[in-house]
Amino acid sequence: MISTIIRKIGRPILMAVMVLGLWSAQVFAYEILIGTSSPDTFSSFTGRLIQRVLDRQAGIDCRTVQASGDIDNLTNLREGSLDMALIDSRMLYDAIHKTGNFEFLDIDYENLRVLTALYDVPVTLITGKNRGISVLEDLKAKRINIGAPLSVQRLSFDTILTAKRWSNKHFRLVSEISNSQGQDAMALCHGSVDAMIHIGVHPDPSLGQLFRLCKAKAAHMNDKSIDGLIARHPAFSKFVIPPDTYISQTEAVETFATKVFLVASENLDEETASQILETIYGNRRIFFNAHPSLILNRPDMKRMNLANFKLHKGAIRYFSVE
Repeated sequence: MISTIIRKIGRPILMAVMVLGLWSAQVFAYEILIGTSSPDTFSSFTGRLIQRVLDRQAGIDCRTVQASGDIDNLTNLREGSLDMALIDSRMLYDAIHKTGNFEFLDIDYENLRVLTALYDVPVTLITGKNRGISVLEDLKAKRINIGAPLSVQRLSFDTILTAKRWSNKHFRLVSEISNSQGQDAMALCHGSVDAMIHIGVHPDPSLGQLFRLCKAKAAHMNDKSIDGLIARHPAFSKFVIPPDTYISQTEAVETFATKVFLVASENLDEETASQILETIYGNRRIFFNAHPSLILNRPDMKRMNLANFKLHKGAIRYFSVE
């Protein structure tokens, strides 16, 4: 049978077909490893969604690798243990500029490249019922929870304190309650604190429960101090929680947010990176249907340049021809 085919189409053509078939089968023969945060986080949810879309829509073999946080993912990405990772813009900024949690780490993260923005992570000020807090300035002399040491809640609250030029002395009580298993929400609900910081996408079912059962609400964080923070720090941007996102929230609430980027090493080849973006953006409806925060906005190059974030060659290729 084979000899008959060879006689009919010719050995050179048959060899070319075999080589082409072998090449196309091996284009994505290796496994793409995507770093996410720990299980039961939105990062993990999004990473698994990307994995399924790439596998089913493009035949790209992917696997998510869960870590305790962005620091581990950034280091593994830098060292080549990961091909891509979901990284918060504040953490990426700190890693590149050696600030925040990276101030004393002697590690160079200059080989990291942004593929695209995935979703916003708002910093939301949540207050209890009848606590007299509707804007950020109302926090003074109140009982607040600033989050556990080294947590993202704590980092965000420290950022707010710096922007407002406040210290712990401006509050009646400062607690360091973890958000693990909803401990901070229970403290707010039981009246142990007047306000807490929530970090995460909207809508959030846990916040919906807090709003419903404990009559909590979100307060505005849009004063001149926060505007100044956003102007100075390109990792942050303005964010508006739409009205009716939660029960009894009848008006839009203004706050600020970071962004989660899909970040790769510069060693991820341009063709693969471009194919990944083509598949993701070609299936935007799947992402939005999975959660409305997954709008998949293309990177804001003005703020990217201000933050010294570099776009991957595959992303430059994709967005320039989109």
